[in-house]
Amino acid sequence: MKNIIKIMALVGGVAGLTSCSDFLEQTSPSELNNESVYNSTYYTGLRVNKLYGELAQDQTYSQYIPIIWGLNTDCELVDGLGSDATNTTSERGNMNYNTSPAWGNIAKLWDAMYEIIEDANLTLEGIDGSSLMAIGGTDQKTMERYKGEALTLRAMVYFDLIRFFGDVPMKLESSQADLSNAYLGKTDRDVIMDTLMTDLKQAIEYLPWADEVSTYTTEHVTKGYAHALLANIALTRAGWAIREKAKDGYETASYSDATYPTQRCDAAKRTELYKLALEHLSAIITNGTHRLNPSVENQWYLLNQLELDKTYHENIFEMPMGLGVSSELGYTIGVRVNGATTEYGVKGNSSGKMKLTAPFFYSFDKKDLRRDITCAQVQLKAENGVTTESLLGNTPFGIYVGKWDVRKMSEQIRQSAIATGNAKWTTGINVVRMRYPQVLLMYAEVMNELAGPDGSYAGDAGMSARQALAQVHTRAFADADKAEAEAYINAIPGTKEAMFDAIVDENAWELAGEGVRKFDLIRWNLLAEKIQEFKDTYESELWDESNPNYYPEKVYFNYTDDTKTKIDMSSITWYGLPEGKETTDYDDNKSFYGAEREDTKQTQWLTNFPSISSGLVGNDVQVKNRYLMPIASTTISAANGYLHNSYGYSD
Repeated sequence: MKNIIKIMALVGGVAGLTSCSDFLEQTSPSELNNESVYNSTYYTGLRVNKLYGELAQDQTYSQYIPIIWGLNTDCELVDGLGSDATNTTSERGNMNYNTSPAWGNIAKLWDAMYEIIEDANLTLEGIDGSSLMAIGGTDQKTMERYKGEALTLRAMVYFDLIRFFGDVPMKLESSQADLSNAYLGKTDRDVIMDTLMTDLKQAIEYLPWADEVSTYTTEHVTKGYAHALLANIALTRAGWAIREKAKDGYETASYSDATYPTQRCDAAKRTELYKLALEHLSAIITNGTHRLNPSVENQWYLLNQLELDKTYHENIFEMPMGLGVSSELGYTIGVRVNGATTEYGVKGNSSGKMKLTAPFFYSFDKKDLRRDITCAQVQLKAENGVTTESLLGNTPFGIYVGKWDVRKMSEQIRQSAIATGNAKWTTGINVVRMRYPQVLLMYAEVMNELAGPDGSYAGDAGMSARQALAQVHTRAFADADKAEAEAYINAIPGTKEAMFDAIVDENAWELAGEGVRKFDLIRWNLLAEKIQEFKDTYESELWDESNPNYYPEKVYFNYTDDTKTKIDMSSITWYGLPEGKETTDYDDNKSFYGAEREDTKQTQWLTNFPSISSGLVGNDVQVKNRYLMPIASTTISAANGYLHNSYGYSD
């Protein structure tokens, strides 16, 4: 390797412009040697900023990971079903678990992630070799902070690689010029996770809390994120995973493949890992830097407005994105803009890839404010030159994710979309990697395992599993309805099993669409089970008249005024006509999910429904519980024989 490092602009063209700040400055002289770079806090900061820039690539966190690679689950689906669900050349087939090593995006993600790891290794070596690390004072503290950032970002990337591929090569040093360490075989993921947790313990000592240091916001990794990431890794390490071969002393799940078993570590090791997770989750909770925004609506409004929440810091780490440069949140996922409009430009948006489901929509309490924030049942389309809201209709597997809503976005984003013309536009909305509700739900899970729903445990944050769950659940209800929300929490039976089930439900209601649920279901060994449960629920809600969520054939609704451009969402008859109401009491209606019973084509029931996650659930899956992606054929062919596929995938 050359000992000259070019301080590059952010990968993908992000050059100092971020959604909420301009901290990622990238200007510098064209070339500096290692000694010059790492004996200057300024230039070291630019080198660390390059790591953040690499997170803004489409192949990493601008598009692939937050939108596509967390699919499919019981409530989130890739769009394009039927024959698309077996198309192994696109995400439609691959995310329905009909995966092929020939899918080109696998190699693109793999290469981009290992590029980040390589740059993190170079950065860490440079920092460790810097004279500033031994001089004390402000400069040493700054360099230590940079080291903590690089350690945490590397751990995050490795953790995601494990969740996508299972065992992967672990490389914690930069590549040598003679390529002596360029080709590596797989490392057991448990070994990698143990290493990452050790690294994060070190990083925690170096990192500040959000806004503890001037200009050091949640657009950096912070002490809070390092604590949360370590806890998340600990719970994954304690959880279930499909293995290339059985491990001695590990428990094998009842639903498991004969050749590639689904296993977890023994009870003693799990308790050790739960206690470790509790330590780090409690540190976040008791510190108080991160809290719930009392308004779930405001939480998502701020994100769409490109504003950092410096009051509650609910978003523990937001990957900084660039307006007009990166982030497809609100474009590839979000409320649908169907074609050209005056307000949002001639392109509209694709708003595809990730969709939500009818059973998920109906699983919410009717008064849960998250339902209509998460599930966007409307699209925006120009009618006679005026942007008008219309209901989607009979799309039980095609509900848009409403957390990213063009109607709530900043004027900057709107003008950028208009100026982009008939091309893909990027919103600059930050990608959130950890929110405080996720911390509370992990805490509730750990406390439930260690002390049951209502017990205490040494080192806890002064609240029980039930109390932590209550914070997440009741926040989602208006003040007038909080008593009912509290009653739901209080009615959960006092058993570990009942509390765990409630945590699993809350995980979906709170985090759907955010790329979290799939990996929690995996470690709980519930992915295939919950997808099958969702399919059974859809069948019941479609055909069983006794089901309380029996789908209406039409829904009726009113508009907010005589222009009939905006729907009064509170008026929609999702559950059938209310008592005492007639169809004539409403302005309009739309064919809905129950129309499938009368539809002679029955596209949803006969074509789309059977295809959903068809490579993972059903009687003829090739390998039970095969949720992992294969390594790309091109990656294997370039690996000099060091890499191979498993789980029944070809090389």
